[in-house]
Amino acid sequence: MRTEAAPIGRDPLPSYAVTELDRGDEARWDDFVRASAGGTFYHLSGWRGIFENNLRHRTYYLACEAGGELHAVLPLVHVKTFLGNALVSVPFLVYGGPVASNPDAEQAVVARARELAHELGVDHLELRNQRPLDDTLHGSDWQTSISHATFRKAIDPDPEKNLKAIPRKQRAMVRKGIQAGLSWELDDDASRLYRALLECKRNLGTPFFGRRYLQAVKDTFGEQAEILTVVRGTDTICSVMSFRYKDQVLPYYGGGGVLARNFAGNDYMYWCVMEKACQEGVRLFDYGRSQIGSGAYKFK
Repeated sequence: MRTEAAPIGRDPLPSYAVTELDRGDEARWDDFVRASAGGTFYHLSGWRGIFENNLRHRTYYLACEAGGELHAVLPLVHVKTFLGNALVSVPFLVYGGPVASNPDAEQAVVARARELAHELGVDHLELRNQRPLDDTLHGSDWQTSISHATFRKAIDPDPEKNLKAIPRKQRAMVRKGIQAGLSWELDDDASRLYRALLECKRNLGTPFFGRRYLQAVKDTFGEQAEILTVVRGTDTICSVMSFRYKDQVLPYYGGGGVLARNFAGNDYMYWCVMEKACQEGVRLFDYGRSQIGSGAYKFK
């Protein structure tokens, strides 16, 4: 469906055409995301195939154009399960919402998202923005949630300064892992990561995606999805998949079980991710978001 939108109360030119992303036009979408200040790894078009093929959710990747150029994008996924019916940008990940070159284009793509939400009859439309939208874009019927906190930290070029910046108790845990003889390896296969996550999630009573999902993420993004596995001899201690985007590293899927707790594996693992990123010139450690007061929130 095509939506024509123009700035309210202004000259009607230019008009913006909002359509779904054409297959084969993903490179132009990704170039726009990377060039935009509000673009994130989770806006990249590669997620579209993962949502559709691995998670079986219908996607609506909205592209706003004028004069043959992109001015805004908004990835949306229709998640309809026994838990509810929602249109989300984007589910199962931490960031989303519109990426736009100007407020008028953002208004046009959000307006189309609202129309789509009504057409699909969803319970709610959820935009996981890093910043609140302007009130004029959505009206008084929208709610802003402050249930989650985001953790981002600049990485110093000096690894020793990064280690000293870790709170004393957690720094002692990192050293405990080092003294226990832990080391790390990079994986192209998601099997060890899946087993580590499965043990962690099972202990927490939390469901998780299958190994094929993790492998699809790795295969889709290649070196941008780095799997670091901590080992002690032949034992897998814990594992994490981190995303690389611009000058950022974003640890996302990670965990371990009993051995990780015994040898301070998780503290050591995230330190290794940061130290490796530091050595490679990465400048921002993005730990994602967690629900305020949760165990993950307290750990971060």
